[in-house]
Amino acid sequence: MNRVSQREVVVFMRLFATMIGAGLPLVQSLSILARQTDKGFRKVIRSLIHDLESGDTLAGAMSRHPKVFSELGVNMVSAGEAAGALDTILARLAEFLEKNSALGRKMRTAMVYPAMILGVAVPTVAILLVFVIPTFETMFASSGVPLPLPTRFVIGASEVLKGYWWVLLAVAAAVIVLLDRVRRTAPGRLLADRLMLSIPVLGNLLRKAAVARFTRTLGTLVASGVSILEGLEVTAKTADNRVIHDAVMKSRASIAGGNTIAGPLEESGAFTPMVVRMVEVGEQTGGLDEMLERIADFYDEEVDSALEALIAAVEPAMIVVLGVVVGGMIVAMYLPIFDMINVV
Repeated sequence: MNRVSQREVVVFMRLFATMIGAGLPLVQSLSILARQTDKGFRKVIRSLIHDLESGDTLAGAMSRHPKVFSELGVNMVSAGEAAGALDTILARLAEFLEKNSALGRKMRTAMVYPAMILGVAVPTVAILLVFVIPTFETMFASSGVPLPLPTRFVIGASEVLKGYWWVLLAVAAAVIVLLDRVRRTAPGRLLADRLMLSIPVLGNLLRKAAVARFTRTLGTLVASGVSILEGLEVTAKTADNRVIHDAVMKSRASIAGGNTIAGPLEESGAFTPMVVRMVEVGEQTGGLDEMLERIADFYDEEVDSALEALIAAVEPAMIVVLGVVVGGMIVAMYLPIFDMINVV
């Protein structure tokens, strides 16, 4: 099956909600949508039609396509069918997917510039060490001039890279595989996510993005009629951070035991006192869904500000690092030349 993009799902939900709201039957609405979608998504929609005609619910039919429709979406549709407000739920789901997709795009945008700089810096340094530095090394060897420490260091790095590049690649690959396997374990993932949240500037951005995703997901589910226990479980599964996941699951256990959500969230350390207090107020007033939406809107704006701060900090830092590395290598190679000139 061809991959279905998030954008296609959002448009599908928007159009589907409009048709259902206008009074069109489910099967007829899906048939219309199937005729105006790409081949991959068309197969999915026709499968939904077949399941509906066989007596299944829309949520049940959607659950058979987990790569297209998330568990969150299936739970919302199930609640919408039970409440008789499917058009409202589909529109809300489309809005949620749009905002969540926008947040993901912002995060990826922040990583583009550092990736470009590294993509230029690494080959540049490698070319200098493999092709340029050996030329200077030959010239210095024939001159007999004593080499300063920086020059000897750069020449040594060049010799290591030329003679043992395959060892360096093997070690790098082994480290990447090992870290990936460790991160796939629950303790390793928890440690990695904690370390990421502790990184200056970047950690602050990741924390705000995780809080925005958590509050918007849970708020959307609760507002759609999904039970708080089921909503917390779905939210934990969609959290892209183990620290947030564990805090949400502790909150679920707290609710099941007759306590509040706010306590475990505060204990996790991943949520600011403001978020905890607002969630607490939402629980007490019975307006948790509305409070969560407000928090999500606030943190969406905070993510924008944090992204600007990150980009403003990363750009000059990367330029300085690249300048120091390349410039340092050039200076190290010219130091013996100055000594040779003085000798002459």
